[in-house]
Amino acid sequence: MIKKDKSEYQIQSVSNALDILEFFQGEEDEISLSEFSKRLKIQKNTTVKLLATLEFRGYIDHNKTTDDFRLGLKTLELRRNFIYHSGLKRRSRPVLENLVKECNESSYISLLKDFSIIYLDCVETDMIVRVVSRIGSWLPAYCTAAGKSQIAYMSEDELDKHLHATEFRTYTANTITDGDTLKQQLRQIAIQGYAINNEEMEIGVKGVSAPIRDYTQRIIGAVSISGPSSRFSTERMENELIPLVLKAAMEISGSLGFKN
Repeated sequence: MIKKDKSEYQIQSVSNALDILEFFQGEEDEISLSEFSKRLKIQKNTTVKLLATLEFRGYIDHNKTTDDFRLGLKTLELRRNFIYHSGLKRRSRPVLENLVKECNESSYISLLKDFSIIYLDCVETDMIVRVVSRIGSWLPAYCTAAGKSQIAYMSEDELDKHLHATEFRTYTANTITDGDTLKQQLRQIAIQGYAINNEEMEIGVKGVSAPIRDYTQRIIGAVSISGPSSRFSTERMENELIPLVLKAAMEISGSLGFKN
């Protein structure tokens, strides 16, 4: 039996749908129906059906204001699944272990989805007084160091979209529930490269976090150090914990192909 070349098994509609997703490269955030049709070299009515299918499945989002199309959240989920299965947890584990050895505080890896974070992995301190491990827990991004270190790099439009859709909850007296105040803090976080949780989620708990980037320079997670506020003085955070978490973030990012 003569084996056919794999290209002979291609389904054209599937290939066209994948082409649509791959058209989003570099600075191109949105593409019009006419432009899709032109690049695919197919009729507009066929292009409409392809886009409608991708939109229904969450891979494409229709911006009703501009009438253009952009990538949907489902593509973000696929990217995160790829990063997870390609070794984010495996690659970050030794860095977390070393981080705990250096500061003896619990350290975490987290991912951002929508406007919440989920903790993927943790290495705990051996101190008796510690923060309870939150692996698998979902927490709001706006009042956690891990969350703020990631949403700080969102585009203005994306951030505004989430801020308008979020029902802010006051967890402590330090929780920021005003959108403008939060945006001002996020701008500073983006400049300095790290975020601090100053008892914003829970009284007595502080933390510091820095974003993790992959080979495309996109943020795909965060590394954090968290512990009792009694051990997280301003002096210690500035002189020890912040430099350590920045170093850890760079090590993990480097293992994923990121080049500064």
